Amino acid sequence: MTYRAKIAAAVLVAGLAFAAAPLHAQQPAAKQPAPAAQPAPKPVSPAALAAAKEILAMKKASAMYASAVPNIVEQTKNALVQNNLNYQKDLGEVAIIVAKNLAGREQEIGEGMAQIYAGEFTEQELKDLVTFYKSPLGAKLLAVEPRAIQFSMNYMNQWAQVFAQTVNEQFRAEMKKRGKDI
Repeated sequence: MTYRAKIAAAVLVAGLAFAAAPLHAQQPAAKQPAPAAQPAPKPVSPAALAAAKEILAMKKASAMYASAVPNIVEQTKNALVQNNLNYQKDLGEVAIIVAKNLAGREQEIGEGMAQIYAGEFTEQELKDLVTFYKSPLGAKLLAVEPRAIQFSMNYMNQWAQVFAQTVNEQFRAEMKKRGKDI
């Protein structure tokens, strides 16, 4: 891998890592900022909520958050271990207890997602989407879309590496105009 490709990859990885980092777990409890206020959920009909849940089930949305609880427990434990190395064994044991106590809470994510879908689409739109996803084209979309998204992500990563080289070259050219080789 060239130096420029390494820079592009590092920038991409750093951006993704920063976006996923559990910043709240690294701060002492007293210093944590208050969570951003979420708008109150729109009132939705039970039928709209049911249709939203059906759509999310067809899209296998639960796969996105299935391991949320153990992942957050592990991230929190790791952050606590960094500041409390002498409690590493205890924190490992406590992590198992905490994960067990909070098992199943990831379902709150699915409920929230369904509420959001039901608030963003009308009941009839949700029913139409259910009908669409049950059609041959909708079924194909459900089957093919994850692969298309993965291919798109791969394309974006490749594009970012090439584009980073272009940006690097422009930096070097502009610095050369200033009499500074970098």
